[in-house]
Amino acid sequence: MSDRPTLQQPKHRKRLPNQRWHIYPQQTELAQKLASVINLSPVISQLLINRGIETPKQAQAFLEPESLILPSPLEEFPDLAISLELLQEAIASQKKIAICGDYDADGMTSTALLLRSLRTLGAQVDYAIPSRMHEGYGINKRIVEEFHSEGVWLILTVDNGISAYEPVARAKELGLKVIITDHHDIPQKLPPADAILNPKLIAESSPYRGVAGVGVAYILAVSLAQQLGETKGLIKPMLALFTLGTIADLAPLTGVNRRWVKRGLQHLPKSDLPGIQALIQVAGVQAKGTGEQGSRGAGEQGGRGARGQESNYQLPITNYQSKVQNPKTLKPEDIGFRLGPRINAIGRIGDPLTVIELLTTDDMGIALERAMQCEQTNTSRQQMCEQIEQEAIAIVETLYATSLQDDRVLVVVEPNWHHGVIGIVASRLVERYGVPVFIGTYEDGEHIRGSARGIPEFDVFAALEYCHDLLGKFGGHKAAGGFSFPVQNLQTLRSRLSEFANQCLEPQHLKPLLEIDAEVDLSQINQQLYQQLNALHPCGIDNPDPMFWTPNVQVVEQQIIGKGHIKMTLAQTIDNQQYKIKAIAWRWGDYFPLPPRLDIAYKLRENHFNGNTTIELELLGVRLPIESQQIFAYPRTPSSTTFEYQQRRYTCGVYQNGAGSELRIKNSEGKVLVMQPGHIIGLLGTNRQNAKEVDISQPQYDCIIQAAFQALSVLSTE
Repeated sequence: MSDRPTLQQPKHRKRLPNQRWHIYPQQTELAQKLASVINLSPVISQLLINRGIETPKQAQAFLEPESLILPSPLEEFPDLAISLELLQEAIASQKKIAICGDYDADGMTSTALLLRSLRTLGAQVDYAIPSRMHEGYGINKRIVEEFHSEGVWLILTVDNGISAYEPVARAKELGLKVIITDHHDIPQKLPPADAILNPKLIAESSPYRGVAGVGVAYILAVSLAQQLGETKGLIKPMLALFTLGTIADLAPLTGVNRRWVKRGLQHLPKSDLPGIQALIQVAGVQAKGTGEQGSRGAGEQGGRGARGQESNYQLPITNYQSKVQNPKTLKPEDIGFRLGPRINAIGRIGDPLTVIELLTTDDMGIALERAMQCEQTNTSRQQMCEQIEQEAIAIVETLYATSLQDDRVLVVVEPNWHHGVIGIVASRLVERYGVPVFIGTYEDGEHIRGSARGIPEFDVFAALEYCHDLLGKFGGHKAAGGFSFPVQNLQTLRSRLSEFANQCLEPQHLKPLLEIDAEVDLSQINQQLYQQLNALHPCGIDNPDPMFWTPNVQVVEQQIIGKGHIKMTLAQTIDNQQYKIKAIAWRWGDYFPLPPRLDIAYKLRENHFNGNTTIELELLGVRLPIESQQIFAYPRTPSSTTFEYQQRRYTCGVYQNGAGSELRIKNSEGKVLVMQPGHIIGLLGTNRQNAKEVDISQPQYDCIIQAAFQALSVLSTE
């Protein structure tokens, strides 16, 4: 059959995702030992080990974060005491307080949290948020001057201010008091504020180290309420806002974040805040499960001598099985993917006043109006993102696709893109191309303003600092940043960023990285395993959703649904028994149809369709099975063998055909089945001229192909 052209790729299908798979080494003995102590499956124990949790004591602290003894925030934050004194003086003397917030979810929830709490505690307080379109991030001199003219005595920044040396210096010149609450990276020169609360200034070992801006605001508000003896009715609303902001800002879900978010997620579905209820209604978010987890008080912090202090008793290592059944609680993805974007959309392309009113009103009618505005704005944001993403992809494919391996960074600038949403597009381009992305648009005729997103081996903030002489304003952290620069610096900036990227990135880094926890057979996936995974929740940054992989599964059915998603049925045969499961691959239309056999990487998801609860897979990665990769990549000479299947004898081998290899399987009648790696269509016939195309994912062909691979793999080990 050598006289027929090489099998062609099916039309419209691109190669498989270009990914790096890092599979954690499996520590079977340690996992078994830990599992016996905490009474969860060895699979769950392996997940804990992957997260650095190897002892029963560490497991207790992680699985039962309420058992931790928290140090007092007054001991951890050196300037917290003076901050409380200034706020108490302002409240007692009815001096005006002004909050300067930010326009992202963290900044807006922080602003709302402090507005609600300070007003409840009797303060005269107002707020301002800089214009994203015209002023950009952070407090500025205009806002300072405006506060001064309005008779403000104390400025309180939230989620910004740590880099605002000149505006803070101006405030001090005007005789204003300034408290900075922020969580962004520390600049070389701190602003001359009266007090600075920033977790980056405290010990790395502190449980408060990972709090976002809303976490700093929460600590300040709770501490103030405790000192004034006015915690009643305050803590739960603040906890709801803390939870919303922390997850939406992608803060690490470790330390106190894990403790308070876990608590907050339990209370969020029944929050008394009209704004939270309106958001949940408009977004169509449902609480999970039918039972309810108990919780100690909703808002205690550690501390000595504070009213409402926790009783820091220790929980014994116990049967965690009882704690993972049917939690009626929102999950982080409900906030991260449903509530958070509706708030963030306002900050990106709308008026932050909408969100502040939503989260501070006590009127359900107003809350529903504002929530609907958030919904409509989010729909516009989605459409904008889709359009800009398609335009950016077209530019990259035309101009930069061939040079990415050399440049190791992607810089895309185009006029008329809304800079409120280009950060989202940057994240999608990173996901698509596997390189750091710097995306910008023209702010006026003279300046470009943009957003950056990185990959694990690339420090965005360090890259921006490397280019500081070419930039105007810039800021951010390791994974993301924002910047502006004069138009004439574009080409030099592109070269400088490539220079930096080539210093820290190797070619193997330029593929999206999948961190895979453990291998699981489809036979192991059931409701019991899914419920046990709840012990790890809340998942998010620094505590990722568990990712599993299964080798050599069969794609039984697949179809395109919605806007380019692949819905499929997968199967695995173990000891002559076939196990099937449904799966979805979001935004993978470019890879349709998938090959009939794959190694798959995935997360588990619940589907509640029509009142029936089933466990499904969310596919995040695929690759050709390792066995077939090795057989095609390293064909032996001779590379043919014989095998028996269903009492019939076959000959099989791997042969070169044109630029690639193909598997040929011949029966006793002279018919040959031909398949090439990654193809769903094969050939069947006595020669290429009369061969017909067949779908090799069908069981009658797939089973015999697997038998041939088995025979060839035995040959390769001899």
